[in-house]
This record gives sequence, structure tokens and C-alpha cells, in this order.
Amino acid sequence: MLINKWIDLKEVFSTVKHELYRGALDNKHPFRFVVLGTLSDVGPESRYVVLRMIDEQLNFFIYTDQRTEKVKSIELDPRVSLLFYSSQKRVQVRVNGTVVLHHKNDVVQKHWSRVHGLAQKAYHSCLAPGTVIDQPEDAFSWSDQLEKPDYFSVIQVKPLVLEVLQLDGLEHLRAKFTFNDGDWDGSWLAP
Repeated sequence: MLINKWIDLKEVFSTVKHELYRGALDNKHPFRFVVLGTLSDVGPESRYVVLRMIDEQLNFFIYTDQRTEKVKSIELDPRVSLLFYSSQKRVQVRVNGTVVLHHKNDVVQKHWSRVHGLAQKAYHSCLAPGTVIDQPEDAFSWSDQLEKPDYFSVIQVKPLVLEVLQLDGLEHLRAKFTFNDGDWDGSWLAP
């Protein structure tokens, strides 16, 4: 369990924040892999992504190739959701927010310096993600110019609402936090 009914909302928020930070830092943490939901011209879409960083303002940072469908969806509608789940702690965290998409700017340069070695190839595929190919190996071609992050983009999710659901038999707990005027306001919700 991550939270219980004996702690106040301020402590709930602090505990959830701490767990989210751990997800960005620890490769084995269940919050490392998060479901990103976007809205596209065909409807809602979701996919797992890797949480790379969270800053002091609770902005979430995710890396992607600029040519992906998720980037096209974000350009159409910057509203997104993030869904975290820990089966060990039986807790779900949902975040709704808006995206600032970074491409070929200072934020990209800062984050590109954190991508090392062969991991850089993930953002240098000769073919755009989603390109139809004849054989799987047709996709295994990368640019030799790995020092330039031409297709590397950073998705910055600015959270507006954060909800936590603690599963506990018949006594589930649910809290909602809304970002207002530079601060987080919390309330308990019926699960």
C-alpha cells in the first residue's frame, strides 16, 4: 500500500510525488513505464512510454521520435493523460495535462546529452516509425550521424489534475489534486 486513510491529503500528495520521482530514476520501478493517452483524428489512442524525468514543478518528460503518430496527435490536440500502476502497492495514479512539444531547441539539447551510446539509434531510424515494410529487418537501418538529434523530441507533460486510487479490498481510497494558481488543491473522492 502506498497511502492509507490515516494520512492527510498533503501527505498523500507528497507520497505520490515521491513515488513518481522514483519511477523516473529507477529502471525497475513500476512507474518507469507509463501509459500515454492522446487524442487523434480517429479517436483516443494509448501506448506505453518511458518516463525519463520529472522536474520540481512536476512536469513529466518523455522522449520520442518527432515522426511518430503520437507527436501528430499532440500537435492536433495537446491534452494528454498518463496512467501509472503498481501491482505491488496496488495503486493507480492518473494524470491529465497538456503537452509542450520540444524539437530542435535547448530543452532537446539538454535531454539529448542524457541519451548514451546505442540508445541514440532509437531516434535515428532511416524510416519513420509506422512506415510499412516488407520484412522486419527492413527497419534496421540507422543514420551514422548520431551526434545530431534530428528526430529526437521531448514531450513535456504539464499536469493539471492528478488522481490516486489505492486499492484495498472494500476500503479503496481515492484522492484528486488539481493545479490552481501555482499550487495543488486536494480532496478525497468516493472510489
